[in-house]
Amino acid sequence: MAYETEDHETQYCFPGINSSCTKGKRSRHEYNVLYVFFSLLSALTVFLNLLVIISISHFKKLHTPTNLVILSLAVSDMLIGLIVIPIEAIKLIETCWYFRDTFCSLFVLIIGLVLQASLSSSVLIAIDRFVAVCHPLQYPQKISMTRMLIVICLCWFFSLAYNIAIAISFSHRADVCYGECNIMITYEWRVNDLIFCFLFPCTVIITLYLRIFYVAQKQVKVINSLMKRGKCVMGGSVRRKSETKAALTLGINVAVHLLCWIPYYILTLTENSAIPPNILYCLVWVLYVNSCLNPLIYALFYPWFRKSIKYILTFRIFQPASSRVDIFTNHHS
Repeated sequence: MAYETEDHETQYCFPGINSSCTKGKRSRHEYNVLYVFFSLLSALTVFLNLLVIISISHFKKLHTPTNLVILSLAVSDMLIGLIVIPIEAIKLIETCWYFRDTFCSLFVLIIGLVLQASLSSSVLIAIDRFVAVCHPLQYPQKISMTRMLIVICLCWFFSLAYNIAIAISFSHRADVCYGECNIMITYEWRVNDLIFCFLFPCTVIITLYLRIFYVAQKQVKVINSLMKRGKCVMGGSVRRKSETKAALTLGINVAVHLLCWIPYYILTLTENSAIPPNILYCLVWVLYVNSCLNPLIYALFYPWFRKSIKYILTFRIFQPASSRVDIFTNHHS
């Protein structure tokens, strides 16, 4: 290996240790560009998701079961920006693991927890929209703030318990040099992970959304035919239309989520050696970048989110009674 030679150009992760890994060679310009890019990505992911968290927490009008799930998704996305992206960026740029073996296992556990909590939130969004669009009259009875809060807490708890169970089965590869975080997960756990953490949630999400879009199309046709006949469209129909619009917006959100997840799970099925490292890194980073995309989707489709951003950035949320502002109206209070 390279560290056995006396080549003065060879750099080591831990120069004082004989079994140290060698560092990848990068120019100073490359280092600077990569560090600036990943620092901006991390800061932007945290900032955008923090805007979602503050908006939903602060404004009383946004305290709904649907927004509670969006809040859970924003928390997991913010943790990716705060913990996962910076550490993964250092690992990618330095080509060394400087955080010791103990934190290596803990870091893999943290990644598993936040990614799984994120996917669980997508499933809950699909269930919430399914009940709102397909069973609108039963929605207030079936889905309340308290019930949704309990379900979200359970999702986070089971995600943590599941990832701790995987972490117990972790083994470090014996043939790796010092300064590498390389965790071995058993084939059984990888199959379990694929079924319970990807195939099952994806099947639920896709099935529910197909049903939502089918019902939504029928409802839109009914409303349009009533309007053509010059009949007054009742408040219930207007509400149904807004529920459908929310379902379509969140459908885009979930679709982007799944598109980012699919390459990652295809990756877990194949032996890592079969995929070139550059492609491997790209697929994993697509998954992390998704955490930055979710708030941008809300900003694009939700006028209330754009309005709440203005309130936050102009510090108007510190005004008395700002939490009671009707965030859905166009006029400024």
